[in-house]
Amino acid sequence: MQITSGPRPRTGLSVRLPAGEIVGLLETRIANCGRHVPRNEIVVAVQNSIGCAWQPCGSSSPFKPAGVSKWPEKNLERIEAICAEGYGLADLWELSPLRIEDNETHAEEIVDRLFPNNPLLCCGRSQSDFDTRPRQQWRGELAQLQFIVPSPMSDLTGLTKEGKVSAHALANTGPRRFLVVECDFSIHARDGKTETKVAPMIRKLTAQGFSVSDMCAAVLLHLAQFAPMVCALSSGGKSVHGWFYVQGQPEEKLFRFMRYAVSLGGDPVGWTRSQFMRMPDGTRDNGNRQTVFFVSFKPIEAKQ
Repeated sequence: MQITSGPRPRTGLSVRLPAGEIVGLLETRIANCGRHVPRNEIVVAVQNSIGCAWQPCGSSSPFKPAGVSKWPEKNLERIEAICAEGYGLADLWELSPLRIEDNETHAEEIVDRLFPNNPLLCCGRSQSDFDTRPRQQWRGELAQLQFIVPSPMSDLTGLTKEGKVSAHALANTGPRRFLVVECDFSIHARDGKTETKVAPMIRKLTAQGFSVSDMCAAVLLHLAQFAPMVCALSSGGKSVHGWFYVQGQPEEKLFRFMRYAVSLGGDPVGWTRSQFMRMPDGTRDNGNRQTVFFVSFKPIEAKQ
């Protein structure tokens, strides 16, 4: 099997549209939302979103937020409104420009396209079993691994905050290449008993036939209107992770984008450059495949 080009999507969703087209699309989508929405309200909303929109060039100078709470609370009304637009996991698959249409693993092929020219990559079977090597030295192993740092490494090792030499440290992580939004929604907290703030919303949407994976896909498709999504994959559980190509973008702009993503349910841990994220089409520790639902290499190839 190969990764193949998919047919044109049947839905009307597009990514990185001009502001005028976004306004027109929103007018159509909310025509029957239950209340009259003036055009100027839509225009203002689109204008307010421009600050976190992707741009084709920019600097990657360090950015340290000041004077604001770093990560916002989940905006439940906004999340539910996005889900109410009707997009879900099936749409994420249908909108993919490329398709994985067999049961073979394609981690090697995908990573080759995401990280060309044999850069240093930090990959791991677990959070404690990992290494940093040139890409070619990982050949044949990636499909069995859980984790990868979504940016090339600048050196084989670096010092951790504790002063220890490690193959996985912020000190030996290079400039951002991808920003990964780990989207997940749970009824219970990690203790398995305490209900989360999103529990009522999950139950409401579940009753309407909308799964947690659908919710994640809807949010990622929404975010893809502001930054180029190149990959979306399963965690091997219910959550879906979106990879956004951000190389060369200003850190301040990326921080605004990440704050918006967090307000829609994204996990803020993805902001840390050295954070391990799920290997595309890799294997989770429970044996589940981290299935790739969406693939598009066009944003990367456009800058090469």
